[in-house]
Amino acid sequence: MSDKNSEMMTVGGGCFWCIEAIFNEINGVDTAVSGYMGGTVPGTPTYREVCSGLTGHAEVVQVSFDSSAISYKDLLIVFMTNHDPTILNGQGADIGTQYRSVIFYHNEKQKQIAELVANDIAPSYDKPIMTEISPLETFHKAEEVHQNYYANNPTAGYCSAVITPKLARLRKMHADKIVQPQPARFSSFGGQVKTM
Repeated sequence: MSDKNSEMMTVGGGCFWCIEAIFNEINGVDTAVSGYMGGTVPGTPTYREVCSGLTGHAEVVQVSFDSSAISYKDLLIVFMTNHDPTILNGQGADIGTQYRSVIFYHNEKQKQIAELVANDIAPSYDKPIMTEISPLETFHKAEEVHQNYYANNPTAGYCSAVITPKLARLRKMHADKIVQPQPARFSSFGGQVKTM
């Protein structure tokens, strides 16, 4: 019998590669899947279509997490402090409605918590919070090349210039929520056996 309390959250704030990399570092997160949500065009959108800004979709990450290990509220605080929620449509050089700051709530409780977190962090910023808080819509999983993008491409230009600094900030701001690397185990003859 499992002690896990599995829940879901869906958020977007700039490029989904950044958001996914952040959540993959958080203790209690089981999966972080990049995708698209909130569009007005029917059918399953492609990355190219979403990047055009014409479909109305946002790049999002759908997170499955163990609420006995980390709360929805704490995950939202991590999210809201690792992108700029005062920018309407974009983050850094990523500009357009597809990069908007958005929380898609899965139920009324999540909606209330999202509103509370947005209000609580507002005094920390000089400009108003622009994060959209909207009901959950159909989630379209992004193409496989976008899944675990940072883990698979850590030295790519965008990853080095944008994501690596974000992760450094995350590790400093939220050190208590980061998955701790497990020490390597060594055999009696001094050779490394495996990483736990």
